[in-house]
Amino acid sequence: MGKAVITEFTKEVLYNSIIKLEIAPMRLRKILESISEKDLELTYRDGGWTIRQIVHHVADSHINMFIRFKLALTETNPTIKAYDENLWAAMDDYKTASLESSLMMFEGVQQRFLALLKTMSETDFKKTYFHPGYNKEFVLAEATQLYAWHGLHHVAQIEGIFK
Repeated sequence: MGKAVITEFTKEVLYNSIIKLEIAPMRLRKILESISEKDLELTYRDGGWTIRQIVHHVADSHINMFIRFKLALTETNPTIKAYDENLWAAMDDYKTASLESSLMMFEGVQQRFLALLKTMSETDFKKTYFHPGYNKEFVLAEATQLYAWHGLHHVAQIEGIFK
């Protein structure tokens, strides 16, 4: 993920992240209600993922995010399992699985993630995990902002197709 984050993680930054995490599934559901089955094969750019792939990706990515947070909160700087998003997006389930199932997964994991964030202490947000794909240690405060951006980023890609 390539979005810069605010280095000082304040209550205002957390609040803004929570708002973004809450609205992403609602915006995704709204745009999906307005497009046809045929439109699901449209891409936001040449060579990009289809709308169908984006929806499945967001669900998978945020499920991985939730697990990463749980690991970081219960272990000391765990090395998480990286995965190749493009290989996942090329799998048959990305072409055949119900979008409703991925949308429900995204909505559910966001709700669970929000419940978790609202119980975390300042110390918890300083905990870390190591991402071998990026060869980087992520602080949970940073990862919170990245995933708040991530969901809306993909929703905006879909919305942009129709503008």
